[in-house]
Amino acid sequence: MKLSVSVLLFLSLFVSFLFTIRADTKSTDSCSSNEAVSSLVPFYSSTFHCLSAWSSQSFVLRYARTDTNKWSYVLSAPDTNAYVGIGFSHDGDMEESSAMVGWFDSSSKGVIKQYYLGDMESSACPPDQGNLTLVKNSTLIAMHSSTIYLAFEVITDQPTPYLIYAVGHPGDLPSSNYYLDEHHDRATAKFDANSGIINGADSSSGFTKARKHSLLVILGWGLLIPIGAMVARYFKSHDHPHWFYGHVSIQMVGFALGLAGIVIGFDLDSSGVDRYDTHKALGIVVLVLGCLQAMALLARPVSTNKLRKYWNVLHHNIGRLAIGFGIANIFVGLSIADEKKSWYIAYGVCLGAWVVAAAWLETRYRMKSGD
Repeated sequence: MKLSVSVLLFLSLFVSFLFTIRADTKSTDSCSSNEAVSSLVPFYSSTFHCLSAWSSQSFVLRYARTDTNKWSYVLSAPDTNAYVGIGFSHDGDMEESSAMVGWFDSSSKGVIKQYYLGDMESSACPPDQGNLTLVKNSTLIAMHSSTIYLAFEVITDQPTPYLIYAVGHPGDLPSSNYYLDEHHDRATAKFDANSGIINGADSSSGFTKARKHSLLVILGWGLLIPIGAMVARYFKSHDHPHWFYGHVSIQMVGFALGLAGIVIGFDLDSSGVDRYDTHKALGIVVLVLGCLQAMALLARPVSTNKLRKYWNVLHHNIGRLAIGFGIANIFVGLSIADEKKSWYIAYGVCLGAWVVAAAWLETRYRMKSGD
């Protein structure tokens, strides 16, 4: 019964964790509210099409064919103290495409420029270059209610069939030479300008590989493994082996999820990422400790064996080290990823609940031991 209560507590905390993450993605602009864009963009009119371009980053795109060979665009996105951009691609790849990128610098001055995207290197994406033929004096960047608006007009008979969206790392703005650092997140969408149908933006970047890595590691190393350790310490009974099976099952699932997250993590692009080596080293340490725990299960002496007490000391302390390093590395990883505060708050709440529960159970455990 006590074990069931613990499982229910974990499930409720994890559901709260997911909802808290999603709560921070509300749009600051929408197609039903056009007053701001009407007052900010001179060439905007009610004939513009409007669509949710990239829902996970709250990008909204308004566009229209305003002349035989002229297309007008207005892209809006939440201000995260980072650059935002929209690229035009013939094949869906970022390489050899052109993009319009804008941001507000530290002095609140707006900057909007065209870029040629040669490849993933910053030096291969020069500013003020590209294949877009812009209408003279049509580019504009504005801010309203913490929303950035990029507006521009392009001379072309038909827009490219793919759009690329990107957002930079919060607080990492381009320097005076205007070269861009690697994006924090991006998405590619197939786009039919005539019908206004857009497909695929969220499938390519709504839940990125980095976030899959984060969620798997948090669920495995950061939540299940600590709960499994709690089961072994506080629900142990010599009369019934249920605690042992519960402990082993939870730890095996937690280890599998954490291992899957680490495998994904090794495949992530680490170029230009601060503290990546520290995060990777801690991850390897946690993985090694976890493997030792798994192998220890196979070498577990029977309770009457003289070596059992030494095995217990090693098993318990290696487990504590794995949990400590795992939790620390989760926060290192979240800081590297520049995740929103909701991730810190959600995991902090779950971790805090575990600490409070462990403290209460430890107090009861020691009081019973003293009787």
